[in-house]
Amino acid sequence: MRILTDRQAARKLPRRILLTDSVRLADPRDAVRALPARSGVILRHYDDLDRAGLARKLLAICRPRKILLLVAGDARLARAVGADGLHLPEHMLAHGLGNWRAWQRPEKLLCVAAHSPKALCKAAAASADFALLSPVFPTKSHPGGGTIGIHRFASWASKARLPVYALGGVTRQNKARILASGAAGWAAIGGLSNSARKLD
Repeated sequence: MRILTDRQAARKLPRRILLTDSVRLADPRDAVRALPARSGVILRHYDDLDRAGLARKLLAICRPRKILLLVAGDARLARAVGADGLHLPEHMLAHGLGNWRAWQRPEKLLCVAAHSPKALCKAAAASADFALLSPVFPTKSHPGGGTIGIHRFASWASKARLPVYALGGVTRQNKARILASGAAGWAAIGGLSNSARKLD
């Protein structure tokens, strides 16, 4: 059974999270503008030469709309731009949190990527506020790759000691299955980047 820490229970976590992608979503600003309140954005764009500038542009869109912005893999940048938190890919968590904790303030969110129950345990042990568990369904990013599937996702998420979001092939069409499985929310690139439609 999931046992939340006082810190996690006090957080108002987003219902949906848009992940930026320098290939599939080169300019994420319109997609961010289309998000409703209580959403989140994880800035990846690792190879962007002006990543700090993009982070500040996104923050200017997010703040008035009450959308949380997390920076992936760079605690210094997250702190420098005043982001709402930090996202760590699973391989970074494997190397320990010493350097990351030095830059992380208590009021900021920590999100960790996970691909297995073991990784979810590590995320909880690191006092992460939530984890992104993937890939649940087939994805365009990794065509032909293995998937967790909805039943294993539900089982792993129910045993995790932190809120778990579904990532990988999640869309507005199948999000109801995800939420019914016990997920704290859902995360996507393509599934949340169609700015022509209102996102609910």
